[in-house]
Amino acid sequence: MKREITKLVADGLYREALCLYSQHHSLSLPPNKFTFPSLLKACGKLKAPVQGQMVHTHIIKTGFGIDIYTSTAITDMYLKLHRFEDALKVFTEIPEPNLASLNVAISGFLQNGYFNEALRVFTLVRDLGPSTVSIASVLSACESVKHGDQLHCLAVKLGVETEVYVGTSLVSMYCSCAELVSAAKVFQMVSDRNVVSYNAYISGLLRNGVPRVVLDVFKDMRGFSGEVPNSVTFISVISACSELHYLRFGRQVHGLVAKYNMGFDIMVGTALVDMYSKCGCWQWAYDIFNELNGSRNLITWNSMIVGMMSNGQSNNAIELFVQLESEGLEPDSATWNSMISGFSQLGRDVEAIIFFKRMQSAGVMPSMKSITSLLPACSALYALRCGKEIHGHTIRTDICRDEFISTALIDMYMKCGQSSWARKVFDQFETKTSDPAIWNALLSGYGRNGEYETAFKIFDQMVEEKVQPNSATFNIILSVCSHTGQVEKGWQVFRMMNRDYCLSPTHQHFNCMVDLLGRSGRLNEAWELLQKIPEPSASVFASLLGACRCHSDSKLGEEVAEKLLELEPKNPTPYVILSNIYAAQGRWKDLEMVRETMNDRKLKKHPGLSLIGVT
Repeated sequence: MKREITKLVADGLYREALCLYSQHHSLSLPPNKFTFPSLLKACGKLKAPVQGQMVHTHIIKTGFGIDIYTSTAITDMYLKLHRFEDALKVFTEIPEPNLASLNVAISGFLQNGYFNEALRVFTLVRDLGPSTVSIASVLSACESVKHGDQLHCLAVKLGVETEVYVGTSLVSMYCSCAELVSAAKVFQMVSDRNVVSYNAYISGLLRNGVPRVVLDVFKDMRGFSGEVPNSVTFISVISACSELHYLRFGRQVHGLVAKYNMGFDIMVGTALVDMYSKCGCWQWAYDIFNELNGSRNLITWNSMIVGMMSNGQSNNAIELFVQLESEGLEPDSATWNSMISGFSQLGRDVEAIIFFKRMQSAGVMPSMKSITSLLPACSALYALRCGKEIHGHTIRTDICRDEFISTALIDMYMKCGQSSWARKVFDQFETKTSDPAIWNALLSGYGRNGEYETAFKIFDQMVEEKVQPNSATFNIILSVCSHTGQVEKGWQVFRMMNRDYCLSPTHQHFNCMVDLLGRSGRLNEAWELLQKIPEPSASVFASLLGACRCHSDSKLGEEVAEKLLELEPKNPTPYVILSNIYAAQGRWKDLEMVRETMNDRKLKKHPGLSLIGVT
């Protein structure tokens, strides 16, 4: 009986093994301790919980439940059948569990994502002196550095922390917990580091946003360890080059890929396509894409489409999209999103909306990124109807309360002149968000639509609710002060930046204040403030010069024009504005001198332009 059932299970004939056992059981043939582990394995493979429970019942009746190997097999079967409570119950009832049963339970729980249960099993039998396999397995269950540190201490106590298997697992754990200093220390201590150790450390560094260190570790691997990189290594290193836009290093890595004959590995090839695209070399990316013909998957196609869009090659991206469909591949959400966001970023808003309509017709659900790419396109085209359709979709899919989506919706409604709709989106949050971005969208919209008093009220509400304004907030409110001529309010806001929020005014804030003072006729005050700006731009001088013309101040106008000409000697605007000031004051000789100077320098006034929209 033992050999027949065991052989059938070994040959993958699981149903036949169970049928044979049923026949033997009907004939009252006695089983032995080798019968049940094979039968339990068959139940697990067949995903047959009913048969598994029947076998378990027979085990209890025949008294084989106390056998360590049978109990371990029962635990393993229940884990494979996703009956985790039953598995844990059987395991805890094992009188004297050994390392084999420990490892079965831990690995079973981990494979099914039950990290806490795996840790619970580990703590139950820690006195057994767990093996390196046990420690390494349970390290992947650590969701906090606290648990990881405890296991690290146990590994040190057992003297296995430098063994490659445990050390590699410790490196992975510390990287997952963003403890890069600890990961580096453990990595340096690991004896006989292999390619798996390097891959664990390199991929962990990449996930934690330190691509430069990835390249340093790769150099160390190549220079001192003698380990040969594999496809996993190359994918991480190429991705680091992509993030850093290190074309030269990326090309060297490409050379190594060719040397080790990994150029036709689809994942390595896709990583190279992405790297060359991000480095601005779309032609090289396209060459690799063509070399992968026959093995390309949808990820490769999406990467190439994104690469074309990011390099301004939208027509090539459209051709690839059509070719993808002709080769029998179905564009997924990422493909459609690449087209929509690409067109939006290139300012081709009509095409972005057309592809959105096509995506809807294809029955593909738009992603969050698609929606946030489309809303600015609707704003640019004043396509209120399309914007409302997208808003309706966000309500139906219950993502309308996402702060990023809400900010884009507020911006779209404001740019379409629908401030009441924008306010409804903002007011859906009973507890106002602390993110200044959504407040800024509302403030900017009210300012753009001339609702200045409402903008001031929103800013006051923002301050009252202790939302931390950022630099953009102050830029918006200072611009509103400038358009309403509220000088004292402007000074109050300007001083508030540093005094209350420790924000240093930028060039834009100084420009707004100079513009505000200039518009209000406080030209000397504006000139004094301008002197305090470190390296003032030409635009701020041009703004003050325009104010000098409005208030017919030729003396200050001459000083400002001189400064502006130092920054932009080929710009005729300062001469034109000075001419207007002199003409308004009847200083015809000075006007003539300015015109002669313009002729001598071969400068001409820019002609005016008119634009007529035809519908």
